[in-house]
Amino acid sequence: MSHSVWIDTDSHSLPMVGVDNQWATARISLQGANVMEYTPRGEKPIFWMSSQSYFETEKPIRGGVPICWPWFSVHPSDPTLPTHGFARLSTWSVAGSRELPDGSSEVTLKLTPCDIPPQFQTQPFLLRFIVTVGPQLTIALEIINTGNQALEFTGALHSYFNVSDIAKVSVTGLDRVRCFDSLIKKEVVQQGAITFNGEFNRVYMDSEEECVINDPGFSRRIRIAKSGSRSTVVWNPWIDKSKEMPDFGDDEYHTMLCVETANARDDRRTIAPGAAHTLKAIISKEHL
Repeated sequence: MSHSVWIDTDSHSLPMVGVDNQWATARISLQGANVMEYTPRGEKPIFWMSSQSYFETEKPIRGGVPICWPWFSVHPSDPTLPTHGFARLSTWSVAGSRELPDGSSEVTLKLTPCDIPPQFQTQPFLLRFIVTVGPQLTIALEIINTGNQALEFTGALHSYFNVSDIAKVSVTGLDRVRCFDSLIKKEVVQQGAITFNGEFNRVYMDSEEECVINDPGFSRRIRIAKSGSRSTVVWNPWIDKSKEMPDFGDDEYHTMLCVETANARDDRRTIAPGAAHTLKAIISKEHL
């Protein structure tokens, strides 16, 4: 490990990687390879974490950046399997770390079929999750097909952003983009900036452009650029849905917003034996 990166346990006794360099601090839980914190120097945290989140082995963490893989949402053929796949339920291992010339810190975690909970059946694969903590945060999920058959999957970097007040923020970058609205179960086309006055759950298709969370309450913009993705998920549970989730505080929806870099719905991917696909998000902030 470099001097800016260390392995420890969090307050719930789960193993984690800590990062503290000239640019930012960060925490990455080995449970699910979840980037639980990224806080630029002198700034508010970029990510949101529920006070009611589980911090237990083989349970997802509610907040930060859960990794949804190898399926997004419900399993395509077996709805009894856990939502969003097994990557966020598994304990990852540290493959290495290094310091970059600009003072950023890079941490690589990995997951193989040997590391996943035993109830899951899967084709051979290798996942590498590369986290670069610097003046911006880069998170890259590399999916490698180590088997001898095609590997199909959906997934997402399910990022929960910390916002001042969901009723006062907006998301730009998706104007006139076709999307599937999960609440009304039909396709619509986004008109203008996204604003929030109730539960919101849409998968935007053919969207490769940068999205921006405009947050006047925190006097900042959060920019989410990406590659390896042609779909973007925007979600806030609002009041009723929040109360239905045991790992989500009843009133916490006010201060969170998910804008997710995804391979979802029409953006399902197939990679040949020996091939790889990288799903990447680059997250930065600027002052309003």
